[in-house]
Amino acid sequence: MSPSLADEPVEPPAEGAEPLTESAYGEYLDTLGDAWEVVDGHHLEATYEFDDFASALAFTNEIGELAEAEWHHPDIHLSWGEVGVEMWSHDIDGLAKSDFVMAARMDRIYEDR
Repeated sequence: MSPSLADEPVEPPAEGAEPLTESAYGEYLDTLGDAWEVVDGHHLEATYEFDDFASALAFTNEIGELAEAEWHHPDIHLSWGEVGVEMWSHDIDGLAKSDFVMAARMDRIYEDR
């Protein structure tokens, strides 16, 4: 993961912006941890693994706080020992740079645990 991507601001797509194409988001995807993949060219998905439910719940709460602070909310799926995340920019119905910045920040939270 590139620390510099995680340090960039989370900015909504400009009005009238189009979703990123594979050639445009490929560089961002390459900087993320191995957990992340782009699905159908539309959204990011990752699954983070934990040793127990309490750790997964704590991580869920941390990324929930991040989402609230940045006003960029992923779908989060909590289960015993894992947290699944799906993310895209709803206003453009696809991927924007901000999705990759959020993913990099989630990777940082996970790595710092």
